[in-house]
Amino acid sequence: MSRELQLRIVSAIVMIAVVLAATWFGGLAFKILAAGIGLLIYYEWSTITRLAENSIRANAFGWFSMALISLNMLFGRAELTVPLFAGLVVTAAIPAVLRRVNWWQPGGLFYAGLSAISLSAIRGEDSLGFIAMLFVFIVVWSTDILAYFVGRAIGGPKLAPKISPGKTWSGAIGGTVAGVIGGLLIAMAHFQDVGLWVAIVAFALSVASQIGDLFESFIKRRFGVKDSSRLIPGHGGVMDRVDGLVFACFAAFFLAIGSSAGGVGTVVSMGAFLFGL
Repeated sequence: MSRELQLRIVSAIVMIAVVLAATWFGGLAFKILAAGIGLLIYYEWSTITRLAENSIRANAFGWFSMALISLNMLFGRAELTVPLFAGLVVTAAIPAVLRRVNWWQPGGLFYAGLSAISLSAIRGEDSLGFIAMLFVFIVVWSTDILAYFVGRAIGGPKLAPKISPGKTWSGAIGGTVAGVIGGLLIAMAHFQDVGLWVAIVAFALSVASQIGDLFESFIKRRFGVKDSSRLIPGHGGVMDRVDGLVFACFAAFFLAIGSSAGGVGTVVSMGAFLFGL
């Protein structure tokens, strides 16, 4: 076994242990994890897109905004999360509308901030949130793993050759089927009555996770980088590891808000939405 492979395996074990432990404990532990992921994503995004070189003020505002979002997540009020996030993103977008900065700056704030917020919202504060987070993990991991193996075994037409030449339609379909099955198994392990709704949500999250993977590939290809960073030994950067996960969380977050008459209040009841409770 090569040293590089050993490093990848050890890093993967450590990452999985940290993520699952934080998910199990929930509360402040998971909020710290979610905020940390958001901050690291913004760091990698700003580095890849060279935000500091284009506008020091805009980049400083981005870091200030991420700090506010993180502090509100950790110590603030849940009902303020969405209004605060929306206000900061709109403020960051004004200079882009006026063409004083490019759209990568507000885009980075939106991507990184929503990554942290949606992760935290899905986990929530109760045991149902724990199951919901496991549901998302299993859907995304099943999709990613089976898409790789099915794509290699069957091959066929490319999914998006200009963005990610290695991905195929067979892999995408195989990954989606695996994601739906994985999601259903997790749901059936915890609930007696699992309806079509759970399969529909799993399907949507699986597709979203693959779009997230393609989106990150597009960003890296656009700026000519191989990895988002070298923060994780043997694995590249945080964005490289959570690209599909955060898009799946985005999908769950927006579906929950869009389907609830309570609006932003759904950020504290994501598990109930995912399982139709």
